[in-house]
Amino acid sequence: MASARMIEAKTHRGVASRPGGIARTSSSEREIFAILHPRKGGLAERIANSLRVLHPAIVFIVVMLAGLAAVALLSVGLGLITTRVLEHTWGIGAADEHVNTWLAAHRTSSRTDASLVGSIVAGGVVLPIVVGSIALVAALLTKWRIAAFAVFALGVESASYRATTLVVHSHRPRVARLEHLPVNASYPSGHTAAAIAVYGGLVLLLTSRFTNGVFRGTAWTIAAAVVTFVALSRMYRGMHHPLDVGGGVVVGIAALIAVVFACRTAGAAAEARNEKQARAGAKP
Repeated sequence: MASARMIEAKTHRGVASRPGGIARTSSSEREIFAILHPRKGGLAERIANSLRVLHPAIVFIVVMLAGLAAVALLSVGLGLITTRVLEHTWGIGAADEHVNTWLAAHRTSSRTDASLVGSIVAGGVVLPIVVGSIALVAALLTKWRIAAFAVFALGVESASYRATTLVVHSHRPRVARLEHLPVNASYPSGHTAAAIAVYGGLVLLLTSRFTNGVFRGTAWTIAAAVVTFVALSRMYRGMHHPLDVGGGVVVGIAALIAVVFACRTAGAAAEARNEKQARAGAKP
């Protein structure tokens, strides 16, 4: 979540430095959330210029797929380091397992019910509904970058998680597990990653549009609380170790960075395309 705030802060600095807040955009574009705007002279704009022969939607897909590949490689690399190095060093693996043993020993019916809620809010039913609702509203308002951001933040996270579990085979905690899932897919925590990608992404959008300090502080506090609740729930239920949760945090944040950058690049491509059409229309 801290990395997401850094992305947001940099975006605001870039936007603030332009005349009128955002350079070379229409009044309609100014209504979009600032986090998705490219910075003038930034990397997104330079890549968009190198891909200027492509439609902005194609630019988005190309950059998004490149980001997906990078996130997946990062996740797999960290997973191999975690399972083959860290878990066997300085007693980290034993300490990791001890957390789940302690949580299992302190289970109660009310805590178990709460952990189920924590799993459901970041599960495969609730998150698609949340993402679909955001995308539908954005599409109705013709805010296509917002719709793409919502859908592909979850998509990049999910694909990276799946790719990691195919390569990294990590046994789940050796306690009584409260769910029946493959036992060798402990790393990373997909629920934690998805919670960051969706709820963190939503807050990233909102706080880039509404900059009131109280609102932003409250929104980020709620997002952090939700992610923490989800992570604790997954460990409590015996589905992931703390290191798995850490891996999920990395995947979630990296997915957000990748999709934000793809949206910015597509935005820069759209701006360049509009300028070209405007110049062509202005010719006598």
